[in-house]
Amino acid sequence: MSVEKRELHPRNLHRSRYDFPALIQSYPQLERFVFTNPYGDLSVDFANPEAVKTLNAALLKHFYAIVHWDIPENYLCPPIPGRADYIHYLADLLAVTNNNVIPTGKTVKVLDIGVGANCIYPVIGHQVYGWQFVGSDVDKRAVSSAENIAAINPSLKNDLSFRLQHSSSNIFKGIVKPGELFDLTMCNPPFHGSAEEAREGSQRKVRNLGRQKGKEVVLNFGGQHAELWCKGGEVAFIRKMVLESADIGSQCRWFTTLVSKSAHLPMVYDAIDRAGATAVKTVEMAQGQKLSRFVAWSFLVTLSHDL
Repeated sequence: MSVEKRELHPRNLHRSRYDFPALIQSYPQLERFVFTNPYGDLSVDFANPEAVKTLNAALLKHFYAIVHWDIPENYLCPPIPGRADYIHYLADLLAVTNNNVIPTGKTVKVLDIGVGANCIYPVIGHQVYGWQFVGSDVDKRAVSSAENIAAINPSLKNDLSFRLQHSSSNIFKGIVKPGELFDLTMCNPPFHGSAEEAREGSQRKVRNLGRQKGKEVVLNFGGQHAELWCKGGEVAFIRKMVLESADIGSQCRWFTTLVSKSAHLPMVYDAIDRAGATAVKTVEMAQGQKLSRFVAWSFLVTLSHDL
């Protein structure tokens, strides 16, 4: 019997447990990583980076018709169900100002700040809703990897484009062109304030996986500097994003960002208020025991609707 993950968005394709036989049929390379765990269930070793990456490739092939997906070694390998939730809730956000109808197709343009080597948000957003995406990143290799994912998948190549952010101190500056219009911006910001803090966070994740005693611990998460940390951490990054968003407030309907800790919300709200936004929304999300959220703000919308 399949257990439904009710905490995920109702349109999320990953509400059921992984159907490994079906995934293997779609992506045979996964088979060598699948085994029967002590509870009698099929699984993969989530401490094995190659197994996790192959599972992601299988999910993208099975659910989103992505034939080719890969990332360079030591880059962030994202959990797809949670990433999909952000996309679906963004679709709901756009519906609020569209007579409660989710806009689909190429007329919707989204900017993904920090697209990463995995290109996961543009892939899901395009394949589910047909949106066009621009992805930006400060990491040249990440941009090249994302470009390659788009180029080798025919369904993506005409609707995804990428821009290198040449200044690590800028977010929208140098990326958003004069007069260019976006329906949404989205971001999964680096949440650590230093490399040491990022390492401690990764080690904590490893411990939480509950390794079998005596088994070598391997980091399956990956992540480069720009993906995991920045000076001042998440709050400093988001404050900078909000400040720059005010300069292009008429060029985007909704600016959004994930906020990892609820304790950071008052500081985020303060920055948005100081920037002069006319609408602010916080959308709660959950995946298993993990609670997350994104904050959206606008300089064009004036609404009291709740999502």
